Amino acid sequence: MLIIAALVAVALGLVVILAWTSRWVPAASRGRPPASTRPPGAATTPAAEPVLAAARAVPQPIPAILAAALAPGTHDAGLGGQLAGAVLDADGRAAYGLRATAMLPPASTAKLATAVAALAVLGTDARLTTTVTRTGSMIVLVGGGDPLLASPKALRADPALASLDRLATLTAARLRQAGTSTVQLGYDTSRYSGPAVAPGWKPGYLTGNVAPVSALMVDEGRLRPDRPARAPDPAASAARAFAAQLAVHGVRVLGAPKPAHAGGAPGAPGGALAAVSAPTVAGLVQRMLTTSDNSLAEALAREVAGRSALPRSFAGATAGVRRAVAAVGVDPAGLALVDASGLSTLDRARPATLAALLVTAIGRPTLHALFAGLPVAGFTGTLAGRFRSGPAAAAAGVVRAKTGTLSGVSTLSGVVVDRDGAVLAFAFLAPEAASRSRAQAALDRLAATLAGCGCR
Repeated sequence: MLIIAALVAVALGLVVILAWTSRWVPAASRGRPPASTRPPGAATTPAAEPVLAAARAVPQPIPAILAAALAPGTHDAGLGGQLAGAVLDADGRAAYGLRATAMLPPASTAKLATAVAALAVLGTDARLTTTVTRTGSMIVLVGGGDPLLASPKALRADPALASLDRLATLTAARLRQAGTSTVQLGYDTSRYSGPAVAPGWKPGYLTGNVAPVSALMVDEGRLRPDRPARAPDPAASAARAFAAQLAVHGVRVLGAPKPAHAGGAPGAPGGALAAVSAPTVAGLVQRMLTTSDNSLAEALAREVAGRSALPRSFAGATAGVRRAVAAVGVDPAGLALVDASGLSTLDRARPATLAALLVTAIGRPTLHALFAGLPVAGFTGTLAGRFRSGPAAAAAGVVRAKTGTLSGVSTLSGVVVDRDGAVLAFAFLAPEAASRSRAQAALDRLAATLAGCGCR
């Protein structure tokens, strides 16, 4: 019965959040176009007016009461004494602030900015495509920015991904049509520029947290899809894997694959032989947030940069994210990022800015995929093992939030439906947390306090 009740809580929490997102227009999104200029299908007529009417009638939390409710938790020793936080109501009004404008390491909560930028700039239905072209006697595997291009073993675990074997199958069929069974193989990574490792990335990150950034990789650069270890050169590793799959389909690759530049154009002689596409950007954003996928975050931000006529590099990606954030009405001064994943120890963000990103997403239907990706407390993603015991357990299924963890840093930012049925956006950053487990438990209790607060 407890499991059934918890599942009902998850469903009801999402219904209330989506109800608010379908109708409410927060202060942080005042820059959105008026109704007369919105695209067809962007109407805000709610599907469940009685629920929305009740939610809209809930007044703003009284800041003094909310502060008193949160005070014991903010002094928890597990947080290291340097907690900063912000809570906004669904209209963008400040309900609580504790050093809310301090610039602190956001860790992976920085992915909220990347998610907003990807959805706003690329659109929900865009896809990243890996292609194979032909130039004379050479075929070239061209990286299109999809880090999830899947080997056969990885594809069995997630059939929705773009398939390396499918790409090899299509390529081999085209080569057979041309009477070719032996080729040279090159690989093109020119879509991305700049360094493959961001400033502030610790060397240990490259052994499991993230691969060196490349426009071409298979299984996110993992040496095995079920293990965290990454290849030092993901593109070369991807090309070797592709050569092996070509051999399975009767095409022999002469020598080792080598870097090359693709020639020709799709549809033209010597142009594209085959292509496979990743899931939609909406699906990629959801995966990035649920699993805190670092390689995917870096790829999406580079695509934002490219769409914004900026270099697809760390500098271009972070500039593109800031530009996108500003375009949806959030002050970019609250983001000082050197990567898009939050892995860098040099990244900084304001709690108030992270909460504002969530409020903005509430008011923009084009950003609603963000909420489907936020881990659900006690159930999914990086929150699956949290909110399971103690006072925080009461908020299981009610809190949806992005986690963030670096050495000494613990963060949590998301949305919660409080006891009165109102949606609150929050961000809590603990930059000097000595114990990861104690800090996470303390942050969970703060979110649970928001969920249980009748602060009016």
